[in-house]
Amino acid sequence: MFGVVIADSLKDTQMRQIRFENVSKSFEGEEIISGLSLEIPAGKFFALLGPSGCGKTTLLRLVAGLESVDSGRIFLGDQDITYQPIFKRRVNTVFQQYALFPHLSVFENVAYSLRIKREKEIFVREKVFDALKMVHLLGFENKNIKSLSGGQQQRVALARAIISEPEVLLLDEPLAALDQKLKEKLLIELIELQDKLKTTFVYVTHDQSEALTVADKMAIMNHDGHIEQIGTPKQIYEFPVSRFVANFVGNTNILSGKLIDVDNQPTVEVKGLDRILVYIQAHKNWMILGCNLFVSIRPEKIFISKKEISGFSNHLQGRVDNIIYYGRSTQYSLMLKNGKKLIVFEQNEEHFPQEVIDYDDIVNLYFQKENVVLLQG
Repeated sequence: MFGVVIADSLKDTQMRQIRFENVSKSFEGEEIISGLSLEIPAGKFFALLGPSGCGKTTLLRLVAGLESVDSGRIFLGDQDITYQPIFKRRVNTVFQQYALFPHLSVFENVAYSLRIKREKEIFVREKVFDALKMVHLLGFENKNIKSLSGGQQQRVALARAIISEPEVLLLDEPLAALDQKLKEKLLIELIELQDKLKTTFVYVTHDQSEALTVADKMAIMNHDGHIEQIGTPKQIYEFPVSRFVANFVGNTNILSGKLIDVDNQPTVEVKGLDRILVYIQAHKNWMILGCNLFVSIRPEKIFISKKEISGFSNHLQGRVDNIIYYGRSTQYSLMLKNGKKLIVFEQNEEHFPQEVIDYDDIVNLYFQKENVVLLQG
């Protein structure tokens, strides 16, 4: 099978990670990437997540050889590919617009790179059919590209990209034009495909839900093109290192306060609110008593009720300002007594809930100190 052939052929190459060393790139005098250093592990599904215009796609184009660096080096394993010609790089790209040939059939689109190499017809046919099988398009080989749906075109682009057995597959927001249900389906298919190929996928997106879904590891880029944090999706979501990461990856509540000590218990004093008990797993050099800082509390970590409940480290009160029903969850927007707003997500677990929360209700908000993340002020 095609998947086995590719896995065998990559045994000697899949340990070749991508490494950026102090890379900079400018366009028309505007610096997009400045002194960036980053290592992308081999054989993993790696996501580059950041706002539009932060330089994510530029990094992909530098790896692919579609753009050249102003300074710095790019390595594939120990091989310096900084100035290597495109055709010598074992790197393929799937673009947002797929870049398929509308005048060619599905078969000929997928076979294109093999045709250029003048491979034998029997080899081409075997490779194309195996690639189409991997992306669930067997039986579509004679169809016209224009007759395919967006999701089918995306699969053709993937088949064309993997048929030449690249060491790295670059995906530049490949699902951006698809509807949500199809996007969710294809994200799972991408994960399964990467698992079969055992090669390095680098997925660029500004959609945090996509990145959290597919990535083994991910890097968060800020508006200035700098890397804010690198880690697993869980590490980045649960333990953001900055307000930018906390706000950009998922939803969160940010409150400002001062770090104090109350009976040997680290506590954050928030103006106009009750004190918030916190848990400090690993002290950082800026975490000194009296310092100003921020706390981040994810909306789903907060339990909302009109009842008084014990067993939680922290308790606040708020007035329900807005309610949005999402089907599987409900979002409550609450006004705290100091005038700040707080967002809470509640899972909709019951058809007939015992407690109904409505607009203008005064509610209790409970959360554990372990779910409060401290961020530098």
